[in-house]
Amino acid sequence: MSLAPRAVVVHRTTEYEELVAHHGTHGQAAFFLSSRGRSIEEVAERHRRTRRALAEVTSAVPLTWRQARVERSDLDRFLFAPEDVVVVVGQDGLVANVAKYLDGQPVVGIDTDPGRNPGVLVRHRPEQAAVLLASVVATGVDELTMVEAVADDTQRLVALNEIYLGTAGHQTARYRLGLENDGGVVEAQASSGVLVGTGTGATGWLRSLWQERSTRLPLPSPTEDRLLWFVREAWPSPATGTSLVAGELKDSAALTLTVESDRLIAFGDGIETDALELTWGQTVRVGACDRRLRLVG
Repeated sequence: MSLAPRAVVVHRTTEYEELVAHHGTHGQAAFFLSSRGRSIEEVAERHRRTRRALAEVTSAVPLTWRQARVERSDLDRFLFAPEDVVVVVGQDGLVANVAKYLDGQPVVGIDTDPGRNPGVLVRHRPEQAAVLLASVVATGVDELTMVEAVADDTQRLVALNEIYLGTAGHQTARYRLGLENDGGVVEAQASSGVLVGTGTGATGWLRSLWQERSTRLPLPSPTEDRLLWFVREAWPSPATGTSLVAGELKDSAALTLTVESDRLIAFGDGIETDALELTWGQTVRVGACDRRLRLVG
């Protein structure tokens, strides 16, 4: 007998909860904000909207389903099951946070603060949850492209928006960069790091670099199996070049980077605490991931 679906509601601690936890009481948090010209009421109202949205989504889960709730900081310790339906209640970035832990489970994004969030990934309102969950199997999904980095020691990192390779601080990253199946041509570089992004990431950091470079390469769409990559602030010197600073990866092409620094890291979607540790001589391959994020449209 197959198991009934399990609705896994993903949320994050609100700004109000963080303030109260840090200062001890509502009054102390209010005093802290007022001393800086801000009112706690704005923060508290966003907190109340989030709590109302969580309550509405939880009550919309079909009675025959099982339920679980997980906070963002616990995602790396939560075991998702194949029959799960993931309901992300919060901001667009929260969908990116959970994407790396999934393997084909459908995701429903619920926007708790319409107008404040872009709504690229959290596309629905809390009052739509009941209809969406009741028909999630029949509802169309978008298969969003993801990016992965695989090191030569089998370390692997998956991200929805982008992967950054560079130093953990602000020092210069030194490495050799090449395109797989490009005749073995590589270039020694010294830069602020390399960014490889997807069509979903084209609404964020990747778009900033794309606009800055004024490149003719078109931005990929979220479902397109094509990535863009940029080298940040490459430095020309007698030993390092700047000829390979931007491009696209399509048809399963990949970028390869061989470390020539004591330590580089690779992290995805802005989460530096969950990074690959790379040392001198290691090689990492970055390209499109076979897995896709199945986001309910």
